[in-house]
Amino acid sequence: GPGDERHPYPPVAYPPGSPQNRSLSSGGLVLDEGTLVVPLRAGGGILGLVTFDRDAGPDAPERATTFDNGEVALADELAARAAVCIDNARRYTRERTASLALQRQLLPHHLPPQSAVSTAYRYLPADDVTGVGGDWFDVIPLSGTRVGLVVGDVVGHGLQAAATMGRLRTSVRAFAQLDMAPDELLTRLDDLVGQPAEEPPDAYGGAVETYDVTTGATCLYAVYDPVSRRCVMARAGHLPPAVVDPEGRVTFPDLPAGPPLGLGGLPFESMEVDLPVGSLLALFTDGLVEARDHDIGHGLDTLGRVLGDRSASLEELCDRAVSELVPGGTSADDTALLLVRTRELDAERVAHWELSAEAVSVGRARELATGQLEAWGLEELVFATQLVVSELVTNAVRYAGGPLGLRLIRDRTLVCEVADTGHTSPHLRHSAEDDEGGRGLFIVAQLVQRWGTRYTPTGKTIWTEQALPPADDA
Repeated sequence: GPGDERHPYPPVAYPPGSPQNRSLSSGGLVLDEGTLVVPLRAGGGILGLVTFDRDAGPDAPERATTFDNGEVALADELAARAAVCIDNARRYTRERTASLALQRQLLPHHLPPQSAVSTAYRYLPADDVTGVGGDWFDVIPLSGTRVGLVVGDVVGHGLQAAATMGRLRTSVRAFAQLDMAPDELLTRLDDLVGQPAEEPPDAYGGAVETYDVTTGATCLYAVYDPVSRRCVMARAGHLPPAVVDPEGRVTFPDLPAGPPLGLGGLPFESMEVDLPVGSLLALFTDGLVEARDHDIGHGLDTLGRVLGDRSASLEELCDRAVSELVPGGTSADDTALLLVRTRELDAERVAHWELSAEAVSVGRARELATGQLEAWGLEELVFATQLVVSELVTNAVRYAGGPLGLRLIRDRTLVCEVADTGHTSPHLRHSAEDDEGGRGLFIVAQLVQRWGTRYTPTGKTIWTEQALPPADDA
């Protein structure tokens, strides 16, 4: 019958009694009057047949139309080698298809809009047989309108590299949601990578080829705060980012390199830099700047020249960088590029006060929060915010001490933060009927969308997020 997309070639039917039919039936080679049929055997089955015909013409002696033992053995060996090549091609094609499908699910399909930054990105697969590697990138919303920026690279290609990349990306997102500092996040990720992973058999019944990520995975993690306009970053054996100031000057910060993930025993160091509004941050993998025909220094110079054009949009810069550094759209290594342009929250959208660690500060905090919400036209949130502020400030006064900080941020949500000098985080619990306390944080959790704790060098910050009321379209 006709072929389809999965089987583009129509099946071939052999008549009963023909050498080909007999070979398929017996599974062995068949020699019959100048025709030699050898099966292509692989994986316990037959992939197809190879037919050798000999016709020496009318004047040739009869023996010229027969195959001697040496020729039969040669034909059998040729067929065996061809079968191995065909089977490998099928397996590689199947693995590449699976790797591409897995990677499409693991890489971001789109980056949601952020108040802190505007973004653009490109990912290009390698041009080898698998076409899929372990490069990845991510943009992670964090508390206090901050944003986490990630780029990483797992050495190698194929299904195993894509799966390892997925494990690392998922782990980074989980650790980032705990508001870890970049150096601490990489330390946790390093510990995780250093643990041995199980190696299940592959789809063909054999053992999966082992891939040691302990010497082949790198990562760069940065956190940008649009309120302070500061960026904290750390790297694990990865290339440093490119930073372009508003005037177009390009630098590559001397960020401590750190070891690749999984080695263990060596510390990671964070570095903090000021990023004026409109600065450009470029995170990338080595596949972008390193190629067969030029060294990494030349690639970095080219990237810096491209990024220095302040009149171009992020999408245009992505296109130009890829066009100049990866001609033809493919290279020996896969490539990830993430461009980030920084923003600043308007002063009118942020309110901050310092309070003393006294009981009187609870009422003062309620008054300040109420006045600010009314000035923002968010009267609908006054009642819930008063309860939130009262509980968080009361806990800070009772258990932490020191100067307190109260901050409200009007962004895509209403952010309420209370900072103190303590290092212990409150825990949500259900109180018994006869308990005199312990219900405050439980009530807070019912009033807000999210809440959590962010630790700082001087203490901690308890934060909450509330949904803004729908805008009046009238």
